[in-house]
Amino acid sequence: MKIHEYQAKEILKKFGVAVPRGRVAFTPEEAVEVAKEIGGDLWVIKAQIHAGGRGKAGGIKLAKSYDEVYQHAKNMLGSKLVTYQTGPEGKIVKKVLVEQGLKIQKELYVGITLDRATSRNVVMVSSEGGVEIEQVAAESPEKILKEYVDPKVGFMPYQARRLAFGLGLEGEAFKNAVKFLLALYKAYDETDASLAEINPLVLTTDGEVLALDAKMNFDDNALFRHPEIAQLRDIDEEDPLEVEASKYNLNYIRLNGNVGCMVNGAGLAMATMDLIKLAGGEPANFLDVGGGAKTETVEQGFRIILSDPNVKAILINIFGGIVRCDRVALGVVEAAKKVGVNVPVVIRLEGTNAEEGAKILKESGLNFIVANGFKDAAEKVVKVLKDLGIS
Repeated sequence: MKIHEYQAKEILKKFGVAVPRGRVAFTPEEAVEVAKEIGGDLWVIKAQIHAGGRGKAGGIKLAKSYDEVYQHAKNMLGSKLVTYQTGPEGKIVKKVLVEQGLKIQKELYVGITLDRATSRNVVMVSSEGGVEIEQVAAESPEKILKEYVDPKVGFMPYQARRLAFGLGLEGEAFKNAVKFLLALYKAYDETDASLAEINPLVLTTDGEVLALDAKMNFDDNALFRHPEIAQLRDIDEEDPLEVEASKYNLNYIRLNGNVGCMVNGAGLAMATMDLIKLAGGEPANFLDVGGGAKTETVEQGFRIILSDPNVKAILINIFGGIVRCDRVALGVVEAAKKVGVNVPVVIRLEGTNAEEGAKILKESGLNFIVANGFKDAAEKVVKVLKDLGIS
């Protein structure tokens, strides 16, 4: 689950992570009130959406007067912000974060996530703050310093000191950075976060180390332990189809292609998308209906896939291990009749009672295309689109 920057900073403050003074505002008038609370003569107005690249898209503005605070907030609120992460459809700005302006001496980077190759959390820092970490990794990988965390002992002070030293910090700035890193890891660990990223982490002219930006994602499977964090979910920032899918415990991610995918098992779903690409097609979604693949699940899967107007054909790829293929076939037939599927459907069933399942599909009276293997299924769904004049 993703949350907004202002929400992440509220969480981080509770763990002693240094952040600029500021508060969220929902109207231009409230933005001015926040600026007055903060004081000073320089403020930053930041659009709050679940996407990076806000600054380049005009979603971050400096204000040197209350009039400018008002005007920037007015221009942002209700506007559509298009960044490299939102896609051309953009996102509507419904709130802004008003923060104190800082005198920045240096911009740095710090991120914490799970390294699946080592099965350990990794704390990463870089002197290249304010730049996408993927770009730094590609162009200057030596500028990314890493410390892997032993789960038995946690993130140790000597590791934080080593990272701060590697950033070239000295004196009070060094001490503040060590304190910051230890507090940030504590926040990441105790909230069951899957990502904590501060980009940029700034060193001010007076030696303070603060999170100028903050991004936190959380493990959905651990949210039952953190109801206060679960309440921070902003459904307006999520794809409506993904929200609908979550109501039925379907793992759905919308993509940009035209081949709808319905698969049981995350690994098989990813492999299915790969095969579609190799066959010359473009998957329209990732949809894992789970091991059960019951009639209701399949029905809702059909509804969600067909709600995407870009879908011109559907590929159902089921491996019958826990669930029998004949039961899946019955569920597909029943669901297709209820939903009224109006696009070609290619089905590949493999595993327990696969032959019985294929027979049910062929005798259903519905215009299913039954495939005889994984590769055959991908090729057939791409071919049917080509036959329709769709590429």
